[in-house]
This record gives sequence, C-alpha cells and structure tokens, in this order.
Amino acid sequence: MKYKPVIGLEVHIELKTKSKMFCGCSANYFGQKPNTHTCPVCLGLPGALPVPNKTAIDWCIMIGLALNCDIANFSKFDRKNYFYPDLPKGYQISQYDQPFCLKGFVELSDGKKIGITRVHMEEDTGKLIHQDENSLIDFNRSGVPLVEIVTEPDFENAKEVIEYLKKLQQIIRYLNVSDADMEKGNMRLEPNISLKIEGIEELPNYKVEVKNINSFRFVEKAIEYEIKRQTEILCKEQIPAQETRGWDEDKQKTVPQRTKEEANDYRYFPEPDIPPLIFTQNKIQELKSQMPEMPGQTFKRFKTNYNLNEYYIEILTKEKLTVNYFDESVAVGKEHNVSPNQIANLLVNKNINVNSTLPADLIKNILNSTKITEIEEPELKKIISRVLKENKKAVKDYKSGKETAIMFLLGQVMKTSRLKLNASKIKELLKKMLQ
Repeated sequence: MKYKPVIGLEVHIELKTKSKMFCGCSANYFGQKPNTHTCPVCLGLPGALPVPNKTAIDWCIMIGLALNCDIANFSKFDRKNYFYPDLPKGYQISQYDQPFCLKGFVELSDGKKIGITRVHMEEDTGKLIHQDENSLIDFNRSGVPLVEIVTEPDFENAKEVIEYLKKLQQIIRYLNVSDADMEKGNMRLEPNISLKIEGIEELPNYKVEVKNINSFRFVEKAIEYEIKRQTEILCKEQIPAQETRGWDEDKQKTVPQRTKEEANDYRYFPEPDIPPLIFTQNKIQELKSQMPEMPGQTFKRFKTNYNLNEYYIEILTKEKLTVNYFDESVAVGKEHNVSPNQIANLLVNKNINVNSTLPADLIKNILNSTKITEIEEPELKKIISRVLKENKKAVKDYKSGKETAIMFLLGQVMKTSRLKLNASKIKELLKKMLQ
C-alpha cells in the first residue's frame, strides 16, 4: 500500500521590539545574565496586570498582510492553560478562536499555494537550562512578543517545506520585524507530519508534531525520518501515536516527548485583563502603507526595470541590504554609462562586501576594469612579433585554416602586454602580420 505525506507547519517568530509583549521589560535578552530582564508581570506575580505592546500587534498584522491574510476587524487575547516550569503564571496569553490574521497563502516557485490558516500573537515562555541532574530557569525570555504562523497541511515533502521556510524568513527580514535568526531562537520550526493512503482525500486521524527545531537542515531530516518511521508502523497495520516528539541530532532520529494535547486540554478562555481589540479599515490601510516592498515585488521590479536574468535576481534579492545597495549602485552607474548587468555581474561573481564598499567605489572599479589602454602601433607590433615567435604551433594552425587559433594568439598578446587593450585593433594587426 502506498502512503502520501500530509505535512503542516507551525513557525514561531520572536519580534525585535524594544520591550516585552505585556510589560516594559527589555526584550533584548539574548546573552544577558539570567533573570535580569524581569518584573512582576512577566514573572506572573499576583496582582500584576498585562498591558499589550502596540508595536508588536502592528507588526503581527503586517506579517499577516505580507502573507496575503484577511485581517480581523475584531480580535481578542485568550488564556492557554498548562503547567510547565518555564510558564510562571500557569497559563500563556495567546489567541484562540479570533486571531489577528486568517486565510492567507505563500506561493512556491512551481506556482503551488501553501495555505496560511492563521497568524496570531502570544508571549514567549521562559527558558529551561539543564545542568547535570538539575534544571534551571531563566525568565528573561518570558513575555517576549511571539508571532505564530500556522499553515494548512498542504506540504507533500521536505523540499516544499524548506522552500516555504526560506521564503517566510525572507519576508520577515524584509519587514524588519525580526532577525529570524534560528541559532538565537528568533525563528523556531514545528512540523506536523502524518501519512494517508494515496488516492484518499480524507486526512489521517492522527498527527505527530516535532517541536522547536532550529535549522532548515534539521527540519528536513526530521520530516524524512518521520515519513520512514510512520510508514513502517502503518505497514504493520498499526496507527502511529498522536504525540509530540523532538529531534535528536546525535542519534539522527525523533524521540517521544509527550502525548499531543488537543485544544480542549488547554481550557482556553478570553483573557479577562485585556479588552478585545477592534481594527478599522483605516487602521489596516495605514499599516499597509507603512509596509516596504516585499520579495516578490522586488523580484518583478528587478526583472522589468533592470532586465537581469533570474539567477542574478535570486541572489541579489535574498537580503534587503543587498537590494538597497544594488538600487543605489544602479543610480550611480547610470551617470557613468555602467549597466545594471555589469553591476550585477560584479556583485554576484566577485563576492563584494556591501557593508564596506561604497556604491561609488564599486562603479569606479567597474570603470577601471573596462578602461582600454591606448598603445602606439610600433610598440604593439613588437609585442605581437614576440608572441608569434613564441607560439609557432598556433601560427601554423592559423595558416592551415584553423580560424580559432587567432583568438588564442590574441589572448597571449593581452597576457604579454599586461594591459587592457583594444581587442579588435589587436586582431586586425595580428591578421596583417600573419599574412
């Protein structure tokens, strides 16, 4: 029996706001001394009241807009109840049935659309640090703004998942709302994987979630491992357990963590300390107008305005910094008749550091490299004579009808002179002297 993978994704993005989601503590916790960025609100002390971070909410909606979502006019926060040491309140302030953004999509390179179920706002938890037989808790991360992006189960393989994740990371970085740095935990990946019998439309009655993966390579390995593991279970006419698993890089396998909870296990109810939020069309339009050009729009612009090939565009539009640098370089180059293609060629093939090279210097380098050195004819004849004496076989080949030999001789003249010479002038003189 053949099985087809059914894969959905949950991606958590930490926003780089100055303060946390519901209090005034600094959200810049990475590398700081444990438990130094805390207050009664993010420690969940009795009587402390949350105040939502307006910038974080605006950024969450902008992510939704970039992912082609519908923005809710009415939304609210909810309490997600569960007990774990890194959650000081015993609940997490999140969103349940009325998130900020719904029903979007991301288009892959082959035209396939991956549905976005929802984009919602919540707070991050503390961090557990395991030392020997002890577990320590650092609450610096507790309360940092976290956006969760949930897809439909539209992926059929790990390759599609990786392409989607790279596109998502690029969108987030273009918006400049997060560094989306997986090593620092700014972007955490959680695939949901199950298998269905090929040809049957109905979704499987179980799913396995692999939690908190922090690299594209690991997520690819975890998906491929799970497909293999679940296929073996189903072939024995058993059903894989509905559970949460983790990726063990040392063992190169997923390992069980806990039985997967359903929504009712979390006992969601509206957050009583935060009133519902209402967004007018004017407010949504205002946020739309603040959004920068998105990767897809930049790609089309580079193709239309600069007439570059898709390989160059792919590389040049990967980071917003490179896009801005290229646009500036084209503007400077226009004054000196340097084409966008010449600039793209240098940036892509010579690995130019855009942080330390000014666009004006880049154009100067291009102009210097294409400048033709004028040389007197008698001097040029001397160089050609020398090349002809040293390359008798090429001379013989040319005289016996091999036209391509002249290009070899031309190259040798350039090499011997160590100058940027007029190639057509050399070719003309070479022909005369060979006769």
